[in-house]
Amino acid sequence: MKNYVIAGGTSGIGRALVDALLHDGHAVWVLARTQRDLPEHANLSFIEADFSQEHPLFNTALPEVINGVAYCPGSIQLMPFHRMKPEVFVQDFLLNVLGAIQVIQTCLPALKKAGSASVVLYSTVAVQTGMPFHASVAASKGAIEGLTRSLAAEYAASGIRFNAIAPSLTDTPLADKLLNTPEKRENSNKRHPIGRIGNAQDIAALSAFLLSDNGSWITGQVMHADGGMGALKLLA
Repeated sequence: MKNYVIAGGTSGIGRALVDALLHDGHAVWVLARTQRDLPEHANLSFIEADFSQEHPLFNTALPEVINGVAYCPGSIQLMPFHRMKPEVFVQDFLLNVLGAIQVIQTCLPALKKAGSASVVLYSTVAVQTGMPFHASVAASKGAIEGLTRSLAAEYAASGIRFNAIAPSLTDTPLADKLLNTPEKRENSNKRHPIGRIGNAQDIAALSAFLLSDNGSWITGQVMHADGGMGALKLLA
């Protein structure tokens, strides 16, 4: 049994990852604003935290040894650039970047004690594939990709691996407004070469792999789990 800390583990990708880790017999600490419908489980602990604030408040009731961390909170604020006030960029940066930094710094001593540990962060296909109306989220998630590579280099000798996953549109509560009609869902499916949008389990499975010993030779990578959108262009 290993110890994992999942920030934002009450819905979407984070919740799917929590379920997968518990199923494999691991102990999981969930950091989130509310418990929502987390299951009652002997290996599950909940710690209240709000990552939309400049200084997320969560106590230090974490294990002395942490084998892996995943930072799952995210945002999708899509609008024309000329309508984006600086506050939009600040909000996205606080949630997507500063929250991740503070969780990693809090967990770092316990990650070092593990001898071999893993941190998984989340970017977006829109960083490497330019998309209109994505300026704010792409800017903050681009920072996540830079942070991932920098920390992977800095902590390689300490045995801590850092990787990021860059999904395309994924069927989670965060994407409800983009998928709330059959027409929107069908159009989104068609934009992906593989013929469908992703689901939380698709990304959680890759996350669990990167957190596990099976991914022990992978660090400093941005993994594109995006149905082929970022790399493929189909002929008409």
